[in-house]
Amino acid sequence: MNHPRGLRTLFFTEMWERFSYYGMRALLVLFMTAEIQRGGLGLNDKVATAIYGLYVAGVYLSALPGGWIADRLLGAQQALIAGGVLIALGHFSLALPSIKFFYLGLVLVVLGTGLLKPNISALVGQLYPEGGARRDAGFTIFYMGINLGAALGPLACGSLGERVNWHYGFGAAGLGMVLGLIQFQFTRKHLGPIGLVPAHRGSATQQDWKSLFVAVGAIAVVLALTFSGVLPVNPLQLARWTTVLIVGVAVLYFLWAFFLAGLELAEKKRMGVIAILFVAAALFWSGYEQAGSSLNLFAERYTQRTFGAMASPVPASWFQSLPAIFVIVFAPVVAAVWIRMAKHGRNPSLGTKMGWGLMFLAIGFLVVAFASKRALATGPVWPSWLVFTYLLHVLGELLISPVGLSSVTKLAPQRLVGQMMGIWFLGASLGNLIAGLFAGEVSGDNAAAMPARFFQVVLFAGGVGLILLLCSKRIRRLMPGVE
Repeated sequence: MNHPRGLRTLFFTEMWERFSYYGMRALLVLFMTAEIQRGGLGLNDKVATAIYGLYVAGVYLSALPGGWIADRLLGAQQALIAGGVLIALGHFSLALPSIKFFYLGLVLVVLGTGLLKPNISALVGQLYPEGGARRDAGFTIFYMGINLGAALGPLACGSLGERVNWHYGFGAAGLGMVLGLIQFQFTRKHLGPIGLVPAHRGSATQQDWKSLFVAVGAIAVVLALTFSGVLPVNPLQLARWTTVLIVGVAVLYFLWAFFLAGLELAEKKRMGVIAILFVAAALFWSGYEQAGSSLNLFAERYTQRTFGAMASPVPASWFQSLPAIFVIVFAPVVAAVWIRMAKHGRNPSLGTKMGWGLMFLAIGFLVVAFASKRALATGPVWPSWLVFTYLLHVLGELLISPVGLSSVTKLAPQRLVGQMMGIWFLGASLGNLIAGLFAGEVSGDNAAAMPARFFQVVLFAGGVGLILLLCSKRIRRLMPGVE
């Protein structure tokens, strides 16, 4: 009642968009690895998880041009509508039983999410020009909408996809996005004039439109050459080379920022902290995003999903709702703890929070490492192993994601804030790519190595987390005046 009516419009639009995104994501790897006789694609785990990694990484990368298009050409509201239409078309394309439509659908969802996701968040911010605590509260409510959709999507789409027909599940995801668009169209009047015109209206030129048309044309040509077989694509190789490319871009950017951007000594120190955040975030997401790949396959193949007199097993995709449910439950608790500790002057430093976030990730993988060892020896294990793993990972997320995002905006030199946000999303994209490649090494023909591989994550994530905890005071000295 104390917030702009436009917040309801954006809340439900984002809820339905996340419903569609997470509903489809919960089915993606399961569908690709399912036998052709069961209606799946019959891909091996390595190829399927590499495609999954490329897809999720593409979603993060597309947010950068999506924001540019809204700022210079369309305005946030029109970009949101265009993105929603592309997302819906993508899901409906996935609902068609054709391999070409499958890949086309993934591309359309990536492009649509890039237009919608960054710009709907920007619209939420513009509802509160005064800033302050009311704006923070508005984003908290909006964040609940994200996770409500993320919790409901796998339950609805997973039930249809696994129990009836895979393509019905993808179609349900598209229907969710259509409902979000209808709701937005009928209630967008509550947003008023915000986001109706590009933020840099005077700077939009004919050259900008030409650049956009060239980019769209290039994508269309690549898709046409790929579908016709002229341009063969190896998902594994593409994922590996894309990983190398992202690492190279990040290294070159930080070298430029340190030595050629004209930064003062204090700004260089803060840039060093952002570089640490980039590495920690990429490492965290490479583990956390196993939820949609290796842990999703673990739920399907190694988790007990039939209880008592149940006629059919619980869909494996339902486990994908757990992280969102845990976020809804624990995010307010964690936020209240930070406020309480800050009042008593005991708010943990950035290095401490990031370190503990990685430690929670490591402990979660320790749990699933023991679970996988037991499953390989004695058969499917109880769901409690996965439930506890996801709980620990979400606690890590609540220490890494919002804290890191907020810290980047505070640490970045004012003239580089936009670029630094791009670097943050680049780290998330890198983590998702690594997650897809790693998942192919712990399933299928490599299932026997699953416990050892998971334990490697425990050692690596836990080791980096411990280093951050030990160096937290030194990290704090690099960022004086920034809390």
